[in-house]
Amino acid sequence: MTDRLTQLLQKKRIVLGDGAMGTMLHRAGLTDGAPERWNAERPDVVSSIHRAYVEAGSDFISTNTFGGTRNRLALDGLEGRVAELNEAGARLAREAAGDRLVAGSMGPTGELMEPLGLLTPEGARASFAEQARALKAGGVDFVLIETMSALEEVEAAVAGAAEAGLPAVVTMSFDTHFRTMMGVKPVQALAAIAALGVKVIGANCGNGPAEIERILTEMTEAKPEGVMLMAKSNAGMPRWKDDRITYGGTPAVMAEYARTMARLGVAVVGGCCGSTPEHIAAMREALESWSPSRP
Repeated sequence: MTDRLTQLLQKKRIVLGDGAMGTMLHRAGLTDGAPERWNAERPDVVSSIHRAYVEAGSDFISTNTFGGTRNRLALDGLEGRVAELNEAGARLAREAAGDRLVAGSMGPTGELMEPLGLLTPEGARASFAEQARALKAGGVDFVLIETMSALEEVEAAVAGAAEAGLPAVVTMSFDTHFRTMMGVKPVQALAAIAALGVKVIGANCGNGPAEIERILTEMTEAKPEGVMLMAKSNAGMPRWKDDRITYGGTPAVMAEYARTMARLGVAVVGGCCGSTPEHIAAMREALESWSPSRP
């Protein structure tokens, strides 16, 4: 972790991240293609989303670079723009953040690792390192490796971040009967990621606050010394409505989720899919009024 993140975690009882970027971009009119394109084509929109999260009370904001590896960008013929789009995304967040921290969002490559697929550990590490170097050039404080399902890909992403000189925070998504899509259990993930030297580990996305609560409860009971936990829940259970995914979690629901995470001793809390600045503002208010003696 960088000194700034270490100091923030030492200073605050619980650190609040931001909410969904994709949800907000779709509200603004993004319909298809890589969201990272808008770092260059619609920087005004991306910046306004970042500013809204800062105003809502986020202690750090995340870049619009979740699909920023060359593997994911290749789906839209953008593999030659990795450095440009990631650095632009980092600079937009850095400018909007002010004195808040900036996390460089790094999601899965979208490819299966050997032996199930063609992606090699070396190839994955190189892709993540390429992305991380661009994020560092744009001014991020750390990388947030999120929504992972395979431990082998986590290892490659952490190594890629280290190659670029950036510390990593890691969350996996346990949305398949409380396992990741590749069958990894929460406590198994916690032990394996901690062994990589990562100090902030947790869960994101999934099927809403109830699922995250069970996962973080399991992790709390098995947490190694020196490790802090992180939770980024979706705003309720995702459902199809009018040919699109909607989320039933109101700001009040997410505020209660934030209080629950505080009671568990989770160090970093944020929102994932479906969450907005309104949700984050409610979470900030809930955390400001919460205390161990008055749950």
